[in-house]
Amino acid sequence: MKVKELEEHPTFAAVLPPATSEEYDTTGWRAFKPVVDKEKCTGCLICWVYCPEPAIIRTPDRKIEFDYKHCKGCGICEVECPVKAIKMVKEV
Repeated sequence: MKVKELEEHPTFAAVLPPATSEEYDTTGWRAFKPVVDKEKCTGCLICWVYCPEPAIIRTPDRKIEFDYKHCKGCGICEVECPVKAIKMVKEV
């Protein structure tokens, strides 16, 4: 590209306000979703700590529930669960 062409098309960057998926419905990104076996869950909340999005909700009894509207299906929760109470299942 010639210098003249560069001058005619200035380079710029779009700066967007910071955000998380809390503001977006990421449901369409998933092929698999996490399901918790509440009998196996010990309430350690390791999955909650490692979840990169606000997709794991802590209940008053220290168990967990999933907010599927924000879950991307990454599977980190399943990998990190020490008692294997979380399984990734195919979305239907």
